[in-house]
Amino acid sequence: MSQATSAAAPQPAPDQDEILVELKDISKSYRKGKEEVPVLTGLNLDIRLGDFLALMGPSGSGKTTLLNLLGGLDSPTGGMLKIAGERIDQFSAGQLTRWRARHVGFIFQFYNLMPVLTAERNVELPLLLTKLSAKQRKKHVAAALELVGLKDRAKHTPSELSGGQEQRVAIARAIVSDPDLLLCDEPTGDLDRTTADEILQLLQSLNREQGKTIVMVTHDPRAAEHAQRTLHMDKGALITGQ
Repeated sequence: MSQATSAAAPQPAPDQDEILVELKDISKSYRKGKEEVPVLTGLNLDIRLGDFLALMGPSGSGKTTLLNLLGGLDSPTGGMLKIAGERIDQFSAGQLTRWRARHVGFIFQFYNLMPVLTAERNVELPLLLTKLSAKQRKKHVAAALELVGLKDRAKHTPSELSGGQEQRVAIARAIVSDPDLLLCDEPTGDLDRTTADEILQLLQSLNREQGKTIVMVTHDPRAAEHAQRTLHMDKGALITGQ
């Protein structure tokens, strides 16, 4: 996607037959002393463009590890991982850093906002890695904040915002560079039910109206209901049909 595309611009309907993410026989293990501990084993998964996928499962099932692989924060031990036509499992650390900046937006449970920066400055951070001018960055930031309903809070710092508003700022930051893929790790885990539903409805809107492909890790069945489909993981493997 072009970084010059406004975050609030209408997006064409995604081609539901186009596979954005392809995982073939993915494995991931870590070393703990002399022992190798498997986390993901023989995982196969296709995620189509415009999908909204919820990943559920007990703690330690591999959900967050899978999310980290999809976001280029970690690399698989084996298998093939292709996103937007690129074999990111073959990328170096530097290549992954540049790839993430272009293609992935992250939304976390605890917002990860910079407390000394205003909402608009927090949203602008991913754009500092691009070649956009200050004027272009300002335009993109304004569009992203308007899209999440926080245009009037642009000059406020996180301490002046509610939890739900902070998460909206985090979502604006995730979409400001117009990424292919939004990765959400328990995005409503720190919010009350009403606010959580508002955030989930916003994610639904980004999926349906902006065509964003979303993968969301959650323990909450009510949150998963907002996704188009839900997959369950246990002991590093998918345990339901895809």
